[in-house]
Amino acid sequence: MGLQFKELVVKREISIADLKGKVLAIDAMNMLYQFLTTIRSPDGSVLTDSKGRVTSHLIGLFSRTTALMEQGLKLVFVFDGKPPEIKQKTWEKRTAVKESALLSFKKAEEEKDIESMRKFAARTAILTKDMRDDAKAVITALGLPIVQAPSEGEAQTAHMVKNDDAHASVSQDYDNLIFNCPLLVRNLSIEGRRKKAGTLAYQKVNPELISLQEVLDNLKLNLDQLIVLAILVGTDYNPGGVKGIGPKTGLKLLKEYGTDFKALFEKVEWDKHYPDLTWQEVFDTIKKMPVTDNYKLEWKKIDEEKLLHLLVEEHGFGEERVRTKLEKLKETQKEMAQKGLKNFF
Repeated sequence: MGLQFKELVVKREISIADLKGKVLAIDAMNMLYQFLTTIRSPDGSVLTDSKGRVTSHLIGLFSRTTALMEQGLKLVFVFDGKPPEIKQKTWEKRTAVKESALLSFKKAEEEKDIESMRKFAARTAILTKDMRDDAKAVITALGLPIVQAPSEGEAQTAHMVKNDDAHASVSQDYDNLIFNCPLLVRNLSIEGRRKKAGTLAYQKVNPELISLQEVLDNLKLNLDQLIVLAILVGTDYNPGGVKGIGPKTGLKLLKEYGTDFKALFEKVEWDKHYPDLTWQEVFDTIKKMPVTDNYKLEWKKIDEEKLLHLLVEEHGFGEERVRTKLEKLKETQKEMAQKGLKNFF
C-alpha cells in the first residue's frame, strides 16, 4: 500500500546488532519489488540471464538475505495469498500505470534518452509467478521458512508478531500498522544505504523500529481511528484517499469527530469521491483480513548443491561469488553453534 504516514510515525533508529537472534517476519513481495525497481542497468532495464529471464530480484534476495543471516538474524518470508475483492480496481489502475510507463520507456529508448529510460523503467516492475517461484526456491535452499498468507502478507506478518512467533515485521511500507502489528522494522539493509528508484543515486539509511503503541500514544488515537486515518489518506483499497486530505488534515478531523466515523465521512463527502465503495467496506476489509496459524517455523541447513544449481547453472550467477558467500555464511553459523546456539539454524 505504501501509506503516507511518514510524517506521523514515531520511529527509533536501531542497529542490525539489536536484532541478532530475533525472528523477523519479512513481507516477501514488498522486498522483492524493492529489488526489481532498484537493481537495474544504467538505462533502467532489469538484469536478465542468458535466456532472458529476470534476475534482479534474485540478485538482491541472495545478497541481502545471506548478509542478514551472517549477522545472526532469523528470517521467515511471508508471501501474499488471494487479494481482497475490492483490491481488483487498484490492480487495474496499477496495470494501466505500468502500461503507460512502458510506452514512455519505449519512446525514451527510441530517442536514446537514458535518464528518461531509467525514470520510467522502475515504474514497469512486474513480479510474475515464475519469478516468485524462483525466489521461493532460493529462500528454501537457504534453509529459511516460508509462510503462505491466505490474503495480504502484511496482515499475516502482523499476526505472527502478535502471536509472539516473530519479534517484528519487516517492510518498507507502514501498512502493517493498520493490521495491528506491534513492531515494524524498516530499512533493514546491511549496506546502510538505499538506492533511489529510477536513479543511480543512493541515500544513507539506518534500520528503524516502529512501535504501534508508541504511534497511537503519540497521535492520541486508537487502532480504529488509525485505520480511518489511513482510509482518508488512501490505502490499496481506495488509492489516493479523499481528495485534499493529507495526514495532518486527517488527524485534525479525527480530533474533531473522535469515533463518530459516520459523521466524519459525511463531512468529507465520501460518497461523492467513492460512489461505488463505502468507507465501511474498506474499514471491514482491513479489520477482518484473513490470517492463518497454519505454519511451522523451522530453520534448516543450507542446501548448497541446490543453491548452486538454481543460481549458477540456471541463472548464470558467478560460481566463485556464490561459493565464497556460502563459505562465509557456513563459517558464521559454525561459530554460532560453538557458542551454544545450536538450535539457531
